[in-house]
Amino acid sequence: MQLSANYDVLAAVNNWKYHGNVNSIPTDVSQVFAEDVLTMDVFRSKLSKPVFKSLLATVDRAEPLDRNIADIVALAMKEWALEKGATHYTHWFQPLTGSTAEKHDSFISPNSAGGAITEFSGKELIQGEPDASSFPSGGLRATFEARGYTAWDPTSPAFIMRHSNGATLCIPTAFASWTGEALDEKTPLLRSMEALNKATLQALPLFGLEAQKVYSTVGLEQEYFLVDEEFFYRRPDLTLCGRTLFGAKPPRGQELEDHYFGSIPERVLSYMADAEFQLYKLGVPVKTRHNEVAPGQYEIAPLYEQSNIAADHQQLLMQVMKNTARKYGLVCMMHEKPFAGVNGSGKHTNWSMSTDTGINLLEPGDTPQENMIFLFFCSAVLKAVDQYQALLRICVSSAANDHRLGANEAPPAIISIFLGEQLTGILEHLVTGTSGSTAEAGLLGLGSPVLPHLARHAGDRNRTSPFAFTGNKFEFRAVGSSQSSSFPITVLNTIIADAVADMTQELKAQLEKGSDFSSALKSVLSDIITKHKRIIFNGDGYSDDWKAEAKQRGLLNMPDTMSAIPHLDSEHHIALFTKHHVLSQRELEARAEVMFDHYFKTINIEGETTEWIASTMILPAAMSVLKEQTALALSMQQLSLHSNAVLSGIQELTTLADTLHESLNVLHAANTELGGDTIHEKAHHVHQHVIPAMNAVRSCADKIERLLPDALRVMPNYREMLFVK
Repeated sequence: MQLSANYDVLAAVNNWKYHGNVNSIPTDVSQVFAEDVLTMDVFRSKLSKPVFKSLLATVDRAEPLDRNIADIVALAMKEWALEKGATHYTHWFQPLTGSTAEKHDSFISPNSAGGAITEFSGKELIQGEPDASSFPSGGLRATFEARGYTAWDPTSPAFIMRHSNGATLCIPTAFASWTGEALDEKTPLLRSMEALNKATLQALPLFGLEAQKVYSTVGLEQEYFLVDEEFFYRRPDLTLCGRTLFGAKPPRGQELEDHYFGSIPERVLSYMADAEFQLYKLGVPVKTRHNEVAPGQYEIAPLYEQSNIAADHQQLLMQVMKNTARKYGLVCMMHEKPFAGVNGSGKHTNWSMSTDTGINLLEPGDTPQENMIFLFFCSAVLKAVDQYQALLRICVSSAANDHRLGANEAPPAIISIFLGEQLTGILEHLVTGTSGSTAEAGLLGLGSPVLPHLARHAGDRNRTSPFAFTGNKFEFRAVGSSQSSSFPITVLNTIIADAVADMTQELKAQLEKGSDFSSALKSVLSDIITKHKRIIFNGDGYSDDWKAEAKQRGLLNMPDTMSAIPHLDSEHHIALFTKHHVLSQRELEARAEVMFDHYFKTINIEGETTEWIASTMILPAAMSVLKEQTALALSMQQLSLHSNAVLSGIQELTTLADTLHESLNVLHAANTELGGDTIHEKAHHVHQHVIPAMNAVRSCADKIERLLPDALRVMPNYREMLFVK
């Protein structure tokens, strides 16, 4: 019997050394922050005052871009990029794949003298024309209709992406079809920001506030797993599907709770520092890093930014994290559930709204019961989440996130809001008209004179809530780790814009009837709270009791993607998005089709990969063990020896092998019969038939894994992948 290659893998992991320059990362971040970003300060130094003021008006006040300055801006951009070592430029956009796309063009153009010059025009800056035929479009474009356009987004700064042999100027853009429909994630996001801006600017004067612009702010917490690349590439399921389709639970997982916030392994910490250095150069304000709950799981989080910038930076962060990991012999995995039995990963989306004068409209202050601006906008969030709980559930739906949502490790599939004791009490008193006491903050003593008294928040946190108020923002915890943050942010912007607009209209109507402002505002808030308080839940979101209570309250429970996405293009949602000019009916219907298509293809790939691995790796390994055990039993019989251990082992493995064979037949039939002609039928088929068949194959295969000797293991196991650093 030959030893498994996994032992060689372990040696490679243990002997791995970083061969880069360990002193290449400066400790003073201010020296490098945003050095590869074309900031407005850079433009200020390269443009004349009139041109710079015109560009600034577009960036800061959303005034239409003056096309007459395009050539001047493009020249400044080219000069800066060449100084940074760039040889090419690309329009960097976010198609409906959930990731980014780019087509590189050289700055070099031949001249009549047989040489070459560098060129980059305003036309090339403002508009590009990538082929649109092969991107997901949900029926907006047929395969033979290839034309698509990218349009420069001046509000998101251009940046330099470096590689080992040069650099590329990346210009953030929107992406649209020849007929004008949005084919990307950015265009609806920018539209939703404008919808929120318009609605909020109508409300602020009623409170005596002046602002020229209101925008949503977002901070995104990215969770991820790290696995040694030697293990990763010996796992076909990881390389093809991003998650393990097989794997017996090891004796130890996260039960000891010792990984969370534990000491970061040296190799991992070096990787984190390198990735952060690159992100600093790209202007991404990363702030925190730490071990997460599951072994091998970590988190990185930036500070808050305007939501379109935050969404762009989130895509950059994922790209940098994945690319940098390879330098350290690691693979960065952002699948929502790469390993069964331990926590999955999310992208917690912290959302708020601010004015251009620096006021956070969701800041309660020291006396939130008296802060009517805060209570108005907080009530708007309450109304929005209750009215559009289905839409919030839909925007985080995917085959990958199905493994995470609803489990006792992540937000439940039922959308609710956690406000905390103090804020809930304030809202209740608004309804009743009383001035009862609420929970108060204070100082927390720790029982030792050497320890300082801590400032105690007025409310606790609730990690089981999918949508929780956390001080001066709401944390949408249901967003999946691998998905683009743009659509969830678009949904939040739009539904809250809708709520603010409705409440502003009602408040104005009461004022026109002669009510004083205080009475009118309290009446509006009381009505909103009464109608929508069912969405508030401060208890354990993981409990079965909450599921029963939520049903009594009339809240929706969409346990998986296929119970959610059929409602995306409902009349209710079409009316919302068209009212605020964020998505047309056709664009929304297209996104529903894309979600169905992505779900089907994901499960179809996983189903076929499960069948392939089980048929060609796991079942043959079981047969090899049976062959050796049977030969041993025959040899013992010839010597008149008897062993219950050998015979029972043969019987158990024979039964499991037969069961696996039968399960594979069922899975093969489900993979072959795709369930219909439409993508809707195919998606429902894989949900109803392929997933149960995959689960049956895995259940049997994982039992077989426990019986295979290490020498005949066909893939690295959970113990190695999760614990070998």
